[in-house]
Amino acid sequence: MDNNSNLYKITSYIGNFFKNGFNSISRDKLFKYTFIAIFLKTIIFLLLISDDNAVSVNFKSVLYSMPPILVYFCFIALILSFSYLFKNKWHCWSFLFLDMLVTLIYIGDIWYYRGNRSFLNYHMFGYTSNLDNLGDSIFAMFRPIDLIFIVDIILLFILIIKNKKDYRNFKISMKNFLLLFLIPIVYLTYCHYKVDKFRRSYENQYIFYKTWAQNQTMTNLTPIGYHLFDIYDFYKENKPYTLTSDEKNEAINWFKNKNEDLPDNEYKDMFKGKNLVILQVESLENFVIGNTINGQEITPNLNKILNNSFYFNNFHEQTFNGTTSDAELITNTSVFPVRSGGTFFRFPTNSYTNSLPNIMREMGYSTLASHPDKGSYWNWLQSLKSIGYDKCLDSASFEQDDIIGLGLSDESFLKQLADTIETQPKPFLSYSITLTSHTPFGLPEDLKTLDLEPELKDHILGKYFDSIRYTDKQIGNFLDTLDSKGLLDNTVVVIYGDHEGPNKFFGDEIKNIKNGEPWFQNNDRKVPLIMFSKGMEGKTFNTIGGQCDTLPTISYLFGADKPESNYYFGRNLLNTNKDFTVLSDRSIRSNNMSEEEKSDMLKSIDLSDKLIRANFFDGGK
Repeated sequence: MDNNSNLYKITSYIGNFFKNGFNSISRDKLFKYTFIAIFLKTIIFLLLISDDNAVSVNFKSVLYSMPPILVYFCFIALILSFSYLFKNKWHCWSFLFLDMLVTLIYIGDIWYYRGNRSFLNYHMFGYTSNLDNLGDSIFAMFRPIDLIFIVDIILLFILIIKNKKDYRNFKISMKNFLLLFLIPIVYLTYCHYKVDKFRRSYENQYIFYKTWAQNQTMTNLTPIGYHLFDIYDFYKENKPYTLTSDEKNEAINWFKNKNEDLPDNEYKDMFKGKNLVILQVESLENFVIGNTINGQEITPNLNKILNNSFYFNNFHEQTFNGTTSDAELITNTSVFPVRSGGTFFRFPTNSYTNSLPNIMREMGYSTLASHPDKGSYWNWLQSLKSIGYDKCLDSASFEQDDIIGLGLSDESFLKQLADTIETQPKPFLSYSITLTSHTPFGLPEDLKTLDLEPELKDHILGKYFDSIRYTDKQIGNFLDTLDSKGLLDNTVVVIYGDHEGPNKFFGDEIKNIKNGEPWFQNNDRKVPLIMFSKGMEGKTFNTIGGQCDTLPTISYLFGADKPESNYYFGRNLLNTNKDFTVLSDRSIRSNNMSEEEKSDMLKSIDLSDKLIRANFFDGGK
């Protein structure tokens, strides 16, 4: 009886604790008003960031999955729990302070998003230069719609004045604080394991997980949760790595031993003074180049320009977790991505002294990076600015008149890009990516031009062929437009694939396709690298290489001075005695390399990870 009696007392006490606490909270007018106000502001915020300019609502991209409303409630409750640690009038004013703090975060995120297509992050406290994009013109990010975020603050102030006498004898309530603080933590922990660990949730729903799109992470967590998670993520993964003197010397010696000291050949300065246009093509695999399906060329325009191009047919992708963004990083810096997470997410403010845009700027070039998607996707806009591009344009800078799949169609984007390039100060470097041929290759039927057999037409590979054929056509039109504007005579166009497409994501399906052919079933990690110059005699190079070799090769062709600190993981493919490449899975493709040489080159994967974490490439500091 004693045990039962004690159990009853404990159960009764806990029940009364929750009952009395919730009754007390439910009678608090200021709590209820502030909770509802912040929740409504959260919804408005999430609606606004669906639009590139954050001034209206794009209903096509508001939600990535079922919104976790209870998670929203938890984060709001966590913030407001601290109001119960204040007594009397300070309890009233604490609601106003907390509401203003949340509003400041929301407006800060909105303003920064308008300028950078990303959100405020904890990195900025360590790298204040990241705020240069706002600078003196920070208030230029203001839009009239932002006033909606402060209306509730005015009303809350009036409500406090009218009701503060009811709180004269209000005492600190640890009970209410614990209820509003601990219950959300328990629920959020449960959600983390259920959704993130065991994947028992709606499709594409995550909680504490950094997704490929910052907008999705924000929608999952609300700005309150997003920034709490950002602090945790920063200390967990993004804490700067400090190189010891021994580690630094070891790295410098590795680069010194890796570099080749060869006399110049006929390719040196070949393109000196010419404009440079670089096009990173989504999911462009090498096997489509020069091949046909049912007697039809898959890439007729790319095949055609090979007559006037340097074509590297043994060129490999080296991307890792960051996929498309990794291709941008590797191409522009000749370093490998970090081994955990996306480099552009973890280290968006890292700079690279000898990056491609910095090298070209030193030779008098204007530099521009353009994307047809949001600047927050893969955090590319902020990262490319840090890498060195003078100007970055995302989807907000282009008319969204033709949307296919993830964003602006290649046809519309490349048409508008040609007009943008025409106004760029010469000589120029223009760097862009395409989007339409992104998995799952959902090209509208009226845009498909290939005649495919039924079993292939409905297969993922057939869809890929149609998508690449479409993109190839738009690249052809893009080059024709540049030619009609008189730009092509003095411009080199570099085209490469960011990573594999169907073989990367649907390798098993391709291997099992009925009557499959070896040329499209071989998952060899190859993407094409094409350097086109009008009137030039074309040549194919069989040298084994990878995306990290792009920058040194371009620099050589354009006559850039060899940097004093040549901290590149790649090499000049036009002047080398080596024939190898290192892949992100820690494998190596090579001809006639000793095991010792392979082992030494494979060190580059982990060495690059360490040096990026230490921001070593910012002048090799």
